[in-house]
Amino acid sequence: MDRQQISRLAHAHHPIAAPLADESVARLLDRATAGTERGRALDLGCGEGAWLLRTLAARPGWQAVGVDLDAAALTRARETATALGVVRRIGLHHLDARDFATKEPFDLVLCVGATHAFDGLLPTLAAARELLAPGGRLLVGEGFWQREPSQATLDGLGAVREDFADLATTTDRVLADGWTPVFGHVSTEQEWDDYEFSWTGSLAEWALDHPDLPDAAAAREAADRHRTEWLHGYRGTLGFVTYLLRRD
Repeated sequence: MDRQQISRLAHAHHPIAAPLADESVARLLDRATAGTERGRALDLGCGEGAWLLRTLAARPGWQAVGVDLDAAALTRARETATALGVVRRIGLHHLDARDFATKEPFDLVLCVGATHAFDGLLPTLAAARELLAPGGRLLVGEGFWQREPSQATLDGLGAVREDFADLATTTDRVLADGWTPVFGHVSTEQEWDDYEFSWTGSLAEWALDHPDLPDAAAAREAADRHRTEWLHGYRGTLGFVTYLLRRD
């Protein structure tokens, strides 16, 4: 079972692929699109398009573009857009986010929980800078260390200490790169727990419901491994911050 299929199954009941509650997502999108009746939004690593579809449903004057390498997730995004009646206002591209280019810049660029596509936060900021219209906004979500990680935590995440910094240092790096946070949200412990229980639970339940399928054992193994890495590793150590940024 490939990582993309695992992710689709794991996010079946939590379409936002990050530790954010629906209320937090709504508040961030309200701030990101405030004062703009008509606009264009781009999601780099959109998955099934949850952020964009919520934007289009709430903002009839907006259009959107999503980019992702998971063709099946893009198909789901298109199906959902059709059901919501917004499919004519969204374009979906099966493409590496690093290769996306446009002649018409965007009023809002999103990359929440997908900065790995650009090898980190600062390269993501650099890519977004080239895609934003003057006065545009960037909604970006990134991990940070809530406390010093143990070696067990790093091993479980497949990470090194330098992959993230604490919240203050992460914010300082954003500021030094010429961006100003105009809003933000730090995911709560409850949001993290809800997300992780949903991730592991959805995947494990799929395995329980399909015991005769060849991928059932792999799905259950992935759920069990992830649960162990979370509960015995990064819970309470890895945080998540979503910034709403504007260029200086």
